[in-house]
Amino acid sequence: MANSDSRDYEGQGCGSVSRRSFLGGSVTGIAGSILGGVSMEIFDTEPLEAQTTMTPDEALRHLMDGNERFVAGKLAELPQSLNALRQRTVQKQEPFAAILSCADSRVPVELVFDQTIGELFVARVAGNFSTPEIMGSLEYGAAVLGTKVVMVLGHSSCGAVHATMEAKTVPGEISSLFQHIQPAVDSAGGDLEKAVKENARLQAKLLAESSTVLSGLVKEGKLKVVAGYYDLGSGKVSLIEG
Repeated sequence: MANSDSRDYEGQGCGSVSRRSFLGGSVTGIAGSILGGVSMEIFDTEPLEAQTTMTPDEALRHLMDGNERFVAGKLAELPQSLNALRQRTVQKQEPFAAILSCADSRVPVELVFDQTIGELFVARVAGNFSTPEIMGSLEYGAAVLGTKVVMVLGHSSCGAVHATMEAKTVPGEISSLFQHIQPAVDSAGGDLEKAVKENARLQAKLLAESSTVLSGLVKEGKLKVVAGYYDLGSGKVSLIEG
């Protein structure tokens, strides 16, 4: 996946790698086939939803429009037949956006953006930070599934960021989270909201610049990587500049 390009994802949407193709060969082999133009038969290119033809700007607008509906209590996507959606997405997925979110139970990502089954590719970890595994997942979303925007979503009253700021002794492996969040805390001057926003911004910057897959797509204008802040009280998502 890390060496995949995305030339088949513009225009009509791409499908996901079939289970048999993915499990039957290594990821490196799949990527090599894509790069070499040997065969695109591992992809099912029949569009499932019109969102796969979105530009990055359109995909971001679609996300933010969904959040506006959520804030207003006028959800449009969720009332669709969930059984029908399940059946339509059994064989493949074509999410238009990927979200790196905190694991906090108060941040129901699909609800927040008024999206439903098959529309968002979501990675979650307390503190919404990137690791090689998270980055690889988001690379898969962009290079193979065709997501057009990646958003790192921080939120108000984030417990992981607050715990990092307090730097107290904690049980088990909880402290393993702190090293990833500490750079944002160091620059926040004790302000929790500022630390949360800075963490989201830094993680988005890391994804956009350190991932060869994502950075390449960004440079080609095929992907946007942005940071957002979710207010638990109002339900509103605001974009973080920089």
